[in-house]
Amino acid sequence: MAKQIITSKRSLTEETEKKLNKQILMEGLSSASYLSMASWCDTRGYIKSAQFLYNHSEEERQHMLKLFAYVNNAGGHALQPEITNIKHDFDSLREVFEDILAHEIEVTHSINELVEHCFNVKDFTTFNFLQWYVTEQREEETLARRAVELFDIIGEEGIGLWTIDQEIAKLENNGTETGLESEAGGL
Repeated sequence: MAKQIITSKRSLTEETEKKLNKQILMEGLSSASYLSMASWCDTRGYIKSAQFLYNHSEEERQHMLKLFAYVNNAGGHALQPEITNIKHDFDSLREVFEDILAHEIEVTHSINELVEHCFNVKDFTTFNFLQWYVTEQREEETLARRAVELFDIIGEEGIGLWTIDQEIAKLENNGTETGLESEAGGL
């Protein structure tokens, strides 16, 4: 029988580990939600929006895995989150992107609370690690806000929804159009 090796000495507190696992859940929820939204878009002919969301689903999964590795490397135990209650039906393409913006704002608050916790307990290693997420969340929120703004700028009548679908792809491909490149080094 193989001997289990468990690290008993670690700088990561159990409370911080618990909070990081909560953030892992948030990132997993983002990935699953965006995958569901992508499928909804795909089945309704919003091909560019679907591809945008498939890509963002994978990006959010990578965010989750980055946290996963950090927790384990810091001597903690990252937990695979149980993801439930994913929304599968939407009334409109606009609703999809409004939901994304609301969710990204929620994730920003979650990251900020985690960063504040690490600062307060003087866990500056984790605080420093989380700065990438702080910057990333600004980009994610700005991108989601730009997508929602397209509905007001272009309008949904006539070829509006088709045009919005085309413009969504440009948001992803051209960080300069959203102003993100100068703000945080591009997408």
